[in-house]
Amino acid sequence: MIAAPLPALAPPSDPESGPLDYVSASRLKCWQECRLKFYFRYVERITSPTNPALFVGKAVHHVLQQWNLARWRGEAADAETLKPGFSAYWEDAQAEEEIDWSGKEDEHRQKSWTMLEHYFEHTPIPLEEKPQAVEVIVDRDLEAHGLPPLRGVIDLVRAGGCIVDFKTSARTPAQKLAGHLHETQLTTYALLYREATGEEESGFELQFLIKTKQPKLIVTSLPPAKPDQVRRFLHLMESLVEGVEREDFIPSPGLQCSYCDYQTQCQSWR
Repeated sequence: MIAAPLPALAPPSDPESGPLDYVSASRLKCWQECRLKFYFRYVERITSPTNPALFVGKAVHHVLQQWNLARWRGEAADAETLKPGFSAYWEDAQAEEEIDWSGKEDEHRQKSWTMLEHYFEHTPIPLEEKPQAVEVIVDRDLEAHGLPPLRGVIDLVRAGGCIVDFKTSARTPAQKLAGHLHETQLTTYALLYREATGEEESGFELQFLIKTKQPKLIVTSLPPAKPDQVRRFLHLMESLVEGVEREDFIPSPGLQCSYCDYQTQCQSWR
C-alpha cells in the first residue's frame, strides 16, 4: 500500500516464483545464514508452521502500519482507536496460520498489546508528522549488473527521507552491532528508495519493540548507506546468483540450527 509519493513499481511477486526471479533482503539473509536452508525454503518451497514469535511480530507490524496510515490521513492514531484493529487481526490472521501456542496464547496477546501501548507512549515520531511513505513495495532493475531485480517493502519513510524499520525482540539488541547485523536489509532499502525517488535517504532508524516484562523501546539511528556497503551488497547478490546456478547448497551448522525450521530435512539431507 502506498501512502505518499513513493511509487510501487511492481506488485508483490507470485509466491511460486523461482529462487532467482527476484532478490530480496529476506532471501539474501537466508543465503548468508545457510545455503541449504535457502534451498529448502526457496527451491523446494517447504513451508513450516508459524511460531508464536513470528505471529506476534506480524500483529505488531500490522498495528504500526495502521498507526502510520492514520497519521498520513490525519485521522485519530491513539491506542484506544487502534485496539479493535489489533483484536480483529489477532483473531482473523490465525484462521490461515498453524500456531502452537503451548497454552500461552493469552500471555502472548497481552504482551503484544502492552508492547504497542508502550510504543505509542514513547514513540520518537511526532503524531503530527506526516509520513512520506507507508508499507511501499519497490523494485529495482539490476540488469545492468547482470543481476535479478531487487524487491522489497519499506515499513515507513519519515518526512525528510529517513527510512524506519520496526522490529520486535525478546531481548535488548546490541546497539553497537545494529548497523553490522542489519546492513544487508538497510542497504536493500537504500537502493530501493533511491530508485523510487532519485534521491539519497537521509538515514535509517531501527526501532526495536522489546517484549520484556516491562516493555522497552530502543531506537538506533544510522547514516545513509555508503558506497562500500553498496559494493558489498552487489557482491553478495552475485554470490547468491552464482551459488544457485551451480546448486551450491551446502549446510552451515551453528547456533542458528537450534531455531531453524528445517532441522528434520537438514539432518536427513544427502
